[in-house]
Amino acid sequence: MSWQNRFKSFIKEPQNIILIVLFILMSFLTLLPLVSLIRDTLIAHPSELMSIKGAKAGDFTLFHWYKVFFDGKNSKNLFYSPFWNTVKVSIGSCVIAIGLGGTVAWLVARSDIRFKSIISTIFVFPYIMPSWTLAMAWLNFFRNAYIGGKPGLFTALTGIETANWFAYGQFPIIVVTGLHYAPFAYILIGGILQNMDANLEEAAMLLKASRMKIIRKVTLPIVMPAIFSAFLLTFASSMSAFAVPAFLGTPVRYYVLTTQLYRTLNGVNQGYGYVLVVVMLAVGLFVLAFNQWFVGKRKSFTTVTGKSSQVSLVKLRGARTPISAGVLFMLLLIAILPLVSFAVESFTMVTGNYNPSNFTSIFWLGKGSTDIANGEPGILRNKYIYLGLWNSIKLSVCCAFVAGTAGVLCGYAVVKRRGSRLSGVVNSLAFFPYLMPAMAFGAIYLSMFTQKNGFIPPLYGTFTLLVLIGSVKYLPFASRAGVNAMLQLSNEIEEAAVIQGVSWWKRMVKIIFPIQKTSFLSGYLLPFISCMRELSLFILLVTPANRVLTTQLFQYNEKGWNQYANAINLLIIVVVLFFNLVINKLTGASIDKGIGGS
Repeated sequence: MSWQNRFKSFIKEPQNIILIVLFILMSFLTLLPLVSLIRDTLIAHPSELMSIKGAKAGDFTLFHWYKVFFDGKNSKNLFYSPFWNTVKVSIGSCVIAIGLGGTVAWLVARSDIRFKSIISTIFVFPYIMPSWTLAMAWLNFFRNAYIGGKPGLFTALTGIETANWFAYGQFPIIVVTGLHYAPFAYILIGGILQNMDANLEEAAMLLKASRMKIIRKVTLPIVMPAIFSAFLLTFASSMSAFAVPAFLGTPVRYYVLTTQLYRTLNGVNQGYGYVLVVVMLAVGLFVLAFNQWFVGKRKSFTTVTGKSSQVSLVKLRGARTPISAGVLFMLLLIAILPLVSFAVESFTMVTGNYNPSNFTSIFWLGKGSTDIANGEPGILRNKYIYLGLWNSIKLSVCCAFVAGTAGVLCGYAVVKRRGSRLSGVVNSLAFFPYLMPAMAFGAIYLSMFTQKNGFIPPLYGTFTLLVLIGSVKYLPFASRAGVNAMLQLSNEIEEAAVIQGVSWWKRMVKIIFPIQKTSFLSGYLLPFISCMRELSLFILLVTPANRVLTTQLFQYNEKGWNQYANAINLLIIVVVLFFNLVINKLTGASIDKGIGGS
């Protein structure tokens, strides 16, 4: 067959066209920013000309690389100490996330623990809530008078002043980040435990193996790929987290790579920041490659054949009620109590004073007073809050539509051409934005689109730029959901329609999407929720005209208007939970199906 005929045959397949289009778009939107990033590490920037003697703006230089890695004490403070802090925080967060999420997943899937539906519902709350809201909740409870100025709720209730190491720095950053990403491990590991073939465990029980030996020799090897996927997601996310270290680490000058990145990008040495981004990407890619190698190595003895009817739950016996109560109490602490703290703090006139006489509704319903926050009205009477809320919802809907649709097409094409080089490349490109630190991604897009870039006009200050970067950043969630949905769908269903002469568009709309509607819609839901609670990605790109609720919260917090910040925080969470509940009730889509495909 001639190459012309092969080419015609190739482009007749819809999945091939989709892969080519996605390859071109994702190369432009992910690889070009990466090339731009590397270039920025090798040129002199206008603000650095005083440091780089004899250089002109745009000149080639290795100055940034030398300063970051080989300049003695300066390099230690600039890179090595924050890097080591980042590694410790990321590993510690993985331990907590996988330990907690995996344990609860096993209890729900393999034991007779009580309140399973309640536990499953509440356990995803820490992820639905922005990670930095948990950081704010931690400060609301545990801040001290030494650094925080005003004691938190814990000190007010007990009279015990919390130590600095407990209130700020490495310990709370690890705990808060680990709790935030525990749902990843819960959903990934729980999905495998619920769907794996239980015959292997049944056979081990017939051979009189102990319960611990069964878990160690049978269950753990089967769920190990899910554990490593959870490790990948948690480690990469922890490395790129900014807000939690900024809230909890900055007061005691505990810096990680992201907070150091923020300092450099907002200072006079932007080149240092771009070098830090390259390092973070390299570590993320190494973790991804190691995970892929490990999962591939263990495929031969991973057995997941669908949920078995022979699953026998472990009887907790006398420990059933205490364990059930303990899990519910833990969920109360990490999912419900933070909401209470936001409400309490938003009604206190003077921070740290919890006497009934100090409570007021002025920060919610007040008209504004010149002696309070420069006359700022309460958030429910503030037109700028409503503008930010509308922009947040509009932006989230647009990003969810673009990312979700691209994710459906990506999942369809990648699975249909599974095993081909083009499929693998597109699948990797679709996941790559997840590894890019959000703040760095925003900074690169700001640099790229401030001026005309090829056929694209200047986009800074436009709503379009926010939609573009949000859609690219959240595509990994949608594409994982799309791939997962297509892997569960038998090829015979579509092949029967092809034989009947049904067009591709009609096959997608009338057959494939309706069958896997729940999984596909989860790929729309997760970008929506992620966008509603995003801060780092948009902080450098918003303008007064397109401000969103999260950046308004950050600005209020920077001004020290904690009551307004807590009120906005509570508003964001209520809105996100409301949309999540409504979409779940109307379509059956849920956040756990979106994560489960990752």
